Amino acid sequence: MHKEPVTPHTPRPGASGTDTAATGSSGTGSSGSGDRAARLAVSVFPVLVLVAGVAGLVTPDTFAGWTQAVPYLLGIVMFCMGLTMTPLDFKGVAKRPWAVAIGLVAHYVIMPGLGWAIAHLLDLPPQLAAGVILVGCAPSGTASNVVTFLARGDVALSVSVATVSTVLAPLITPPLTLLLAGAYLPVDAGSMVADILKTVLLPVIGGLVVRLVAGAYVDRILGAMPWLSSVAVAAIVCAVVSGSASAIKSAAVSVLVAVVLHNGLGLALGYGAGKLTRLDKPASRAMAFEVGMQNSGLAASLAAAHFSPLAALPAAVFSVWHNISGALVAAWMSHGARREEREAVAGPATAPSL
Repeated sequence: MHKEPVTPHTPRPGASGTDTAATGSSGTGSSGSGDRAARLAVSVFPVLVLVAGVAGLVTPDTFAGWTQAVPYLLGIVMFCMGLTMTPLDFKGVAKRPWAVAIGLVAHYVIMPGLGWAIAHLLDLPPQLAAGVILVGCAPSGTASNVVTFLARGDVALSVSVATVSTVLAPLITPPLTLLLAGAYLPVDAGSMVADILKTVLLPVIGGLVVRLVAGAYVDRILGAMPWLSSVAVAAIVCAVVSGSASAIKSAAVSVLVAVVLHNGLGLALGYGAGKLTRLDKPASRAMAFEVGMQNSGLAASLAAAHFSPLAALPAAVFSVWHNISGALVAAWMSHGARREEREAVAGPATAPSL
């Protein structure tokens, strides 16, 4: 496939607090400082979320009532995402609609299907089953951008898929949840559409408008966006965990197994979807993370609002785990890509790399 020249720039903070993007189709070029900043974000964010989760578990009474603030916290996260967006993100979609369409179909078929299958396989209780399925029906996690960057993947494709999947979430997430989770719990798809519009789409559009109108001022504070987003996501996790602290001990093992399977299979099948549709290796790496990483903050918010705090637990665990697994897989893929580059210079490759 034709590859556009790589033009890396300062890592872009985004919705999850670890979202960094470098412009260019392959994402294989990066500045040393950008790479270090991305690695720092991907390392610190899971630790911050884990600490917040432990705090909510150990002292749940301290955070009583925080669940009501979850939609507003998610709105802050998505507004930060909008502030980091530019028209170039949407132009990237127009340049490669086929690749973006593959990513969207793979994401909204593989992850919801896996969520449903895992809930059945593990015979999860209704609340947890609905929570796992809801995680699968959520749009792509924008943390996938930084992980794709670290994996030397196609960052422009990653940004495009994450952006479009978020914009389409009000139309896709509620009916998918109704279809797959309706057998476990009642699902008010209409109310869910309204919540996604209010807590996701409107804040993203608001942030984008502010960026367009006052770009020079926004550029001065972009460095603070990842940390503001990180604190907001950590607060969401703390609220979710504290709201179901009494039930977590009995459900912790099954939820962790479900999350690890969901995320791991999503990463593998996402990469396989890229290869099956004959995308190049950088694009296939991006596809792995666009499929396997979810907007778990949105899933937690919707689960807490429409089901229960216990149903939001899989999203809270997913929020921590997918950043850890994503960083590990990115390091492995990056190692393979660097080895392939060395072999290309030295002579024929002796083994394929990811």
